[in-house]
Amino acid sequence: MSALAPEARDRLYAECARAISEAGGSRESLFLARLALLLFEQVGDEARCRSAIAQALDGLPQPSLSA
Repeated sequence: MSALAPEARDRLYAECARAISEAGGSRESLFLARLALLLFEQVGDEARCRSAIAQALDGLPQPSLSA
């Protein structure tokens, strides 16, 4: 598995944030679930996908009004 370069990670984070905003609050969860499924298909390894889900959930901060 190859890691993304920091610059690519930043670009993809910004693009993903833009797409979430474009989807809007009412479709945000649907967009994220659809994106995850498409990426899981690219990975093609159920164990790696399950690991990624667990890693994403681990330490997930609570939303904050100060953020």
